[in-house]
Amino acid sequence: MNAEFVIKLAGEAVYTVLKASAPILIIALVVGLAISIFQATTQIQEQTLAFVPKIVAVLLAVLVFGPWMLNTLVDYTFNLLNNLHQYIG
Repeated sequence: MNAEFVIKLAGEAVYTVLKASAPILIIALVVGLAISIFQATTQIQEQTLAFVPKIVAVLLAVLVFGPWMLNTLVDYTFNLLNNLHQYIG
């Protein structure tokens, strides 16, 4: 196992994690931006106002995208363990 192979394997792992977490991060970003715009226009400066809608949105995103995320991570893990004999030699 050479350094190029390890770097490729680590790159695939990082790509899989980013791909799996992207829907939740994007939804949290959009909801946070919407709440910030709402707070700026109404001049409500309550710190806890941003947390509850974000938590609810992320929970709903996990319910909607959870099976896809789990499938993505299981596929990566299956491919990694299925090709384990290539990594040893």
